[in-house]
Amino acid sequence: MSQPPTRVLVVDDESYLADLVATALRYEGFDTATAGTSAEAISTAAEFAPDLIVLDVMLPDGSGVQTCERLRRNGNEAPVVFLTARDATEDKIAGLTAGGDDYVTKPFSLEELILRIRAVLRRTKSGPASVITFADLEIDDDAHTVRRHGQPVELTPTEYKLLRFLAVHAGKVVSKRQILDHVWEYDFGGNDAVVQTYISYLRRKIDSIDPPLIHTVPRIGYVMRVSG
Repeated sequence: MSQPPTRVLVVDDESYLADLVATALRYEGFDTATAGTSAEAISTAAEFAPDLIVLDVMLPDGSGVQTCERLRRNGNEAPVVFLTARDATEDKIAGLTAGGDDYVTKPFSLEELILRIRAVLRRTKSGPASVITFADLEIDDDAHTVRRHGQPVELTPTEYKLLRFLAVHAGKVVSKRQILDHVWEYDFGGNDAVVQTYISYLRRKIDSIDPPLIHTVPRIGYVMRVSG
């Protein structure tokens, strides 16, 4: 029986940023919820029961530090990763003293934030397994290695991210735009051709042995599955 997805609550009064982070996490296989105020964070945390909270330090109805303290008083022990534009040492100390587990300073890359989230989850033993498997494919996030049929496969960082994205969503068709948005961090000005190019790179390395795993769905995108 498969484990339920890890739940992450994203709290930020900038709704576009909260939605951006939540969408990136969903692409990674997490279940997400968002909140824009301290009060909403408290109520959503009680209902959603997150495994981790991404918490902005500056909220319209109180600080993230105060919110974290309230969560702890309410018995919520979910690890907290603070988000803030501040980078002063005293702010970091205040956040960690209030019960935070990590501190990410804006601006940040989505990849960095997700890596920090996974690191905190591993430390607190509530995170998903670091090894992703599908058929005879094995992707080890901790070692950053890939094996197919027990044999190591050398990939570039972009190829690794693309393969990992397909494996996380194995059995589900993903569009070229979804791939561009995820693999190129939402800020890539390229077009669909770059996706086709990297898919062909991956096929040469991953699907050199049968059965092929990466399949094209005409006019839609790609899917990882064993059958054609």
